[in-house]
Amino acid sequence: MKENKLILMEKKIESLTKVMQALIKEVQINGSVAQGTLTAFQLHVGEDKWKELVNEMQILEKKNQPEEEKKFEADVE
Repeated sequence: MKENKLILMEKKIESLTKVMQALIKEVQINGSVAQGTLTAFQLHVGEDKWKELVNEMQILEKKNQPEEEKKFEADVE
């Protein structure tokens, strides 16, 4: 490869690296905000109501989980 192409590729890689680092920071910030919001909600509703909500969500999750698909086995020779 020519040296110019290598230099361009290096610059592109550096810029992509900076973009990825910014995206990772943004995801971390979003996670922090989500955790803070959840904690605030937990404090707002109280411990008993929170436990009740968690139990309801677990029940709904179990209902919405698809049953294990039965595998069709056929002996083909």
